[in-house]
Amino acid sequence: MVKKTKIVWVYALTVIFLAVNFYLVINKDFYWFFLLPVALIVLYYYLVSLDKILLLITFFTPLAVNIRNLDNMGLGVSLPTEPLMFGVLIIFIANLLVSHKKYDARIASHPVSYVIYLSLFWMLITTFTSQMPVVSLKYLLSRLWFVVPFYFVAALMFKDKKNIKWFYWLYITAFIGVIFYTISVHARYNFDEETGHWVMSPFYNDHTAYGAALAMYFPVIVGFIFYPGAKKWTRVVSSIVLFIFITAVILSYSRAAWLSIGAAIIVFILILLKIKFRWIFLTVAILVTMFFTFQNQIFDKLEKNKTESSRNFVEHVESMANISSDASNLERINRWQSALRLFHDRPVFGWGPGTYQFVYAPYQRSKEKTIISTNLGDKGNAHSEYLGPLAEEGLPGTLIVLLLVGFVIYTGIKIYIKSKNTEVKFLSMMSLLGLVTYFTHGFLNNFLDTDKLSVPFWGFIAILVALDVYHLTDKEKSHKIE
Repeated sequence: MVKKTKIVWVYALTVIFLAVNFYLVINKDFYWFFLLPVALIVLYYYLVSLDKILLLITFFTPLAVNIRNLDNMGLGVSLPTEPLMFGVLIIFIANLLVSHKKYDARIASHPVSYVIYLSLFWMLITTFTSQMPVVSLKYLLSRLWFVVPFYFVAALMFKDKKNIKWFYWLYITAFIGVIFYTISVHARYNFDEETGHWVMSPFYNDHTAYGAALAMYFPVIVGFIFYPGAKKWTRVVSSIVLFIFITAVILSYSRAAWLSIGAAIIVFILILLKIKFRWIFLTVAILVTMFFTFQNQIFDKLEKNKTESSRNFVEHVESMANISSDASNLERINRWQSALRLFHDRPVFGWGPGTYQFVYAPYQRSKEKTIISTNLGDKGNAHSEYLGPLAEEGLPGTLIVLLLVGFVIYTGIKIYIKSKNTEVKFLSMMSLLGLVTYFTHGFLNNFLDTDKLSVPFWGFIAILVALDVYHLTDKEKSHKIE
């Protein structure tokens, strides 16, 4: 009788649901009620299994579409991912306040976590001192719904190494769909370099963000080809995916993506050769000193480079150093100079998180403007993950970013050196090199205000912290790095 009653209820609710839908569609031209079952399923997993929600968000991230200018302040929302992230943020906070089960102290007290606390705290302080507090508050809120789900919640999820692989592959799988779409549109224009800047729309804003995401997952895919214990078909599939990504990277015409992959290869070689930190630091210090010592001669040389961006691979690479006529390079310099002038006026607290695009216009110089310069605040930010915070959050903001980069790289290398588990070594190297591509990319662009790059960025950091906390033995943790 109980079973029959349940069946009756299922049929009755189905009939009522269909009847209400048909009424709304026919009489009210309203179609969204059909999504009610999906919404109920998602709500169920919010309450019982947040890790499933995170993996769902990860899959939808490459496919999400950004809706801009919702309030005429240059702000927008990425659908469906950002509302789902906001839901995770609310559930996480509610659990902290209500649940008797405390958050894992090992994650909460990790050095990387402390740097993130410091970053969020300073962002809050500079929101109070912001030139545009409402903009800064929204920016802080968006940072929270990136960091909380994909660092603090994801780190717990990555206690199971299977979830790390799911996290990688769900983004990659959806991304392949975007790549095929992009290439098919690009083919209609004979793979022209100029149209290559926008053919990935509406999924990615432009070729630089698209290229940055491709570069981040490049080391991951290579890692799966050689992954310990992987089956033959897995290596074959990974090789095919790598070929797709190589094609996409080349056709992206993103010079920053090419440069960042090169940087990851160099870091990989340095780690394999076990070159000590002090020698790397000394080399970098010498190079920086030489740059500032001979900067006039260097800039004179660069100004003689007239090579423009083009379909020719060699010419496109050479155009990276063209600071005399390449509009893209000159516009970056324009934005960087504006950021430095903004910093000069407010060196401690900056102008407020997220405000750069609204305040930099008066700080441009006519001689530095290009054909793509704008005073309307509708074409991007400071084009740097390091100079952007310098303008918006003052010197402490940039120092915190550098601190985060340093601790993340140290954590990744520490895991690789200390762990005796080959799988842990691979996962740490894959994530670390993916982050190195973004740290390099960060000198030329900044995308951490978007879900497309924030999801892998904070997710990869969470993977390293989870590996450090959950997958290193006490003996390995006590081993000193030479």
